[in-house]
Amino acid sequence: MNFQESIAAAWAKISGLINGLIVLLPNIILAGIVSIAFFFAARWLKILVKRLTRRHRQARNLGMVLGRLAQGTVILIGLFVALSIVIPTFKAGDLIQLLGISGVAIGFAFRDILQNFLAGILILLTEPFQIDDQIVFKEYEGTVENIQTRATTIKTYDGRRIVIPNSELFTNSVTVNTAFESRRMEYDVGIGYGDDLDEAKRLILEAIHSVEGVLRDPSPDVLVMELAESTVNIRARWWIKPPRRADDLDSRDRVLTAIKHKLTANGIDLPFPTQQILFHDQTEETDGDRKSQREGWPSGKKEVPKPRSISDSLIKLAQMRSSRNDNTKQAQAEHDEP
Repeated sequence: MNFQESIAAAWAKISGLINGLIVLLPNIILAGIVSIAFFFAARWLKILVKRLTRRHRQARNLGMVLGRLAQGTVILIGLFVALSIVIPTFKAGDLIQLLGISGVAIGFAFRDILQNFLAGILILLTEPFQIDDQIVFKEYEGTVENIQTRATTIKTYDGRRIVIPNSELFTNSVTVNTAFESRRMEYDVGIGYGDDLDEAKRLILEAIHSVEGVLRDPSPDVLVMELAESTVNIRARWWIKPPRRADDLDSRDRVLTAIKHKLTANGIDLPFPTQQILFHDQTEETDGDRKSQREGWPSGKKEVPKPRSISDSLIKLAQMRSSRNDNTKQAQAEHDEP
């Protein structure tokens, strides 16, 4: 085949493709219109499901799941219809067979994505937490902004967004601070050992009751928790409603301020930690004698070991050296004798 015949054959193929595309052009346009229609229908259906469940807080997450599933199903049906219009010989069974053959490979390739998707569905159905709840997950704490099928986003109290994969949320412990209407706060206050314990507890209770926002039922209480090294620790406990982070900080600030003012005004000591350091005198005459040596405070014996003076130590050292020199000379003389 010469050059001209090759060009003619290639042009014939291109012409055939162009003619086929022109023939399929109405079908392609119709398939595009059908796809767009199904896309908007799916979006409208999702919005409708969310509106129907928006008034019911407990069904809000379920509405999100149903809305997204309905949207995905309608879009998938639209894709099948569009392919059937463009390719009349296409059958849905062919695509299902193809997906069945390659399902194992797809599962391994997108294992993490599918795991997060299934975990997101379970979170939305079981509702361990909801949107606007304040949660603590590992070192992250904030307000739940959105629960998607892949990840959950929370907004931290300092204005940052954290995206957490759903599989981690579903398989690890999550603290939900706003799960209930009220929440108990607590703080340990240390008073001196010489203070009246009952009086201090009464004053702390009065201070807590004087703060606005502290619930009367359940009522606040104070408990002695520990006899520490330099303080007697009393735990003050009170309840607040609602239990959000801003209310937590505000209540803690006002309660601790009231307790501090109340105790100091009534002469209750709030001591700071102290340490007692004992030194051992290593210049005593008994230094090195573990039976007689003092460690720390005197042991109660009548006779207290006396410290060595510097002059006595120098004299004793000179005597030791002189005695050592005499012994050396004597040994040398004995060696030199015939």
